[in-house]
Amino acid sequence: MFPDLSYIFHYFFGTPPDNALAIVKTFGLFLAIAILSAAWLLEKELRRKEREGLLKPVKEKITVGEGPQTGEILTNALVGFLVGFKLVFIMGAFDIFRMDPAGILFSGQGSLPGGFIGAILAGGYRYWYKSRHKLPKPEIRTVEVYPHQRIGDITILSAVSGVIGAKLFDALEHMDQLLSDPIGTLFSGGGLAIYGGLIVAFIVMYIYFKKKGIQPIHVMDAVAPALIIAYGIGRIGCQLSGDGDWGIVNAAAIPSWWFFPDWLWAFDYPHNVLNEGVRIEGCEWAYCSRLAEPVYPTPVYETLLAFVIGGILWILRKRMQIAGMLFFTYLVFNGAERFLIEKIRVNIRYDWGALQPTQAEIISTTLVIIGISGLIILWRRHRNN
Repeated sequence: MFPDLSYIFHYFFGTPPDNALAIVKTFGLFLAIAILSAAWLLEKELRRKEREGLLKPVKEKITVGEGPQTGEILTNALVGFLVGFKLVFIMGAFDIFRMDPAGILFSGQGSLPGGFIGAILAGGYRYWYKSRHKLPKPEIRTVEVYPHQRIGDITILSAVSGVIGAKLFDALEHMDQLLSDPIGTLFSGGGLAIYGGLIVAFIVMYIYFKKKGIQPIHVMDAVAPALIIAYGIGRIGCQLSGDGDWGIVNAAAIPSWWFFPDWLWAFDYPHNVLNEGVRIEGCEWAYCSRLAEPVYPTPVYETLLAFVIGGILWILRKRMQIAGMLFFTYLVFNGAERFLIEKIRVNIRYDWGALQPTQAEIISTTLVIIGISGLIILWRRHRNN
């Protein structure tokens, strides 16, 4: 396993693990790649829909040459405070940060002097920049903004809301811990529920598109292939880091028809980022554990399924002429894939008497129902019209 970038470099170049490169965690790296990949694919689809006349530019009024505004200076100062608050602390506790970057970033630990210096620098720079470009009389101009030109805002807003949603839904799976220590649970480094991220990001982005005068239904179709492909990329990070998103114990013998590598049948995740399992004899690295019993490597299965689904949606994107059909097809595929994987995946189960569902099973079933219902409604509406 490659819990961080130093282990990847060790594997390919023989450099010692647990060096300064350890601050780049493998899961976080692939999460970033997944977000950027989704943004790239979405931009391509938005441009295509603009060429086809399905998405139109929106006229907006902008003010040019305006002087410093209190709100934006305070916003920049707040960002500068957060950066300085964390950065100065990290510089003084780099060894701790190297082992658990997310835990430090999401914690309340930091340097107040560093925060105040960062706030002064960031707020001061914004004041200087706006003053330098101030005109004697500000001008109001009307410009046309196409949906693809908002891809930067879309990426940042969806990524932030997605992480918040993923963290919140993960906390809901640990209700006892959440009730006893809400701050510690919400701001701890580990634990993300992908469906929580998708749900919260969808709600936030839907409101954003409506506010900007962009038809959400066409954007939903445009983003469908990007979402499932990005999901597959993210699962690569889960597999390579060994972040706990693996399956249940697979003690069954490898069947005679199995022609794939043995580790695709059952895997023990040596050097996993959780340090879970039994210690590897003779290992002196930071991550020296492997699972006592091999399990189903479910992240690999999900990656393969996600790429297959993504390929199908990519082929269908120009063939489905009814707006919204592609997105609801994505919901059906996504829900069915996750529901099936849950049967062999380690997860927390709710005690509902005879039923013992996981959070993902509940949500995935709901997605399939919504997807099928949406397809039927859109088809009937199209037929009647």
